[in-house]
Amino acid sequence: MALTQQRRAIYHLLDETNPADGMAAYFAFYHPDNRTILRPYPYAAVQAQGYVALSRTGMDLFRPFVTLRLPIHNMQTSTEVIYEAIDAGTAVILNAPARYAPLLHALFDVQTEEHLSLFRLKADQFQPIINVLVTQDKAANGLPRFSIRDRENDVIGASATLNWQSPQFAEIGVTTHPGYRRRGWGRSVVSAMANYLLGNGRIPSMLPPKPTKPLFSRQKASALPILAFVN
Repeated sequence: MALTQQRRAIYHLLDETNPADGMAAYFAFYHPDNRTILRPYPYAAVQAQGYVALSRTGMDLFRPFVTLRLPIHNMQTSTEVIYEAIDAGTAVILNAPARYAPLLHALFDVQTEEHLSLFRLKADQFQPIINVLVTQDKAANGLPRFSIRDRENDVIGASATLNWQSPQFAEIGVTTHPGYRRRGWGRSVVSAMANYLLGNGRIPSMLPPKPTKPLFSRQKASALPILAFVN
């Protein structure tokens, strides 16, 4: 079955307008064809019950990045979806909804586990931060990057990049050099990237580990610009 047919067979399993499906939809429908393996279940079905996508990314050269959707109400079928797609002993990096955790723990030898919070930008509350130090160029993956560079020491103090982007959503990743924290640079580059994405018709999102305090908040009575990312 051709990749286009496979994508058609699983299309009903994802809602491209739902931020919770944004990443899975990207890897199922928009990741480069030559770096994507789709395993719908049943394999030749016109309308699949579930699927597994194995994607090669820059995250890890040896382990595929796996996204999936399962008929989790049926544990037997969900198990078959995984067993038919991933060979025993295969090492993977897997992203899945939290409700799949009991089954995945039963089927996989989980080495590390991280719970992530999905944040999306509320455009009607977004107040862009204007920082003349922010510049735009391209990251290694060919997508836009916004950064602030300490030119005197030739160090990128903070940068915001895109992990992926679909026609509807894009996921922002931000890195701040330890020596340049608490200057507002990370906030500035994220704001610039968010403004760029909104201008191109996409909803910005972020997927940090679950925080112990709000990711972005109004602090006391100070006039901090609001990035308006909500969980």
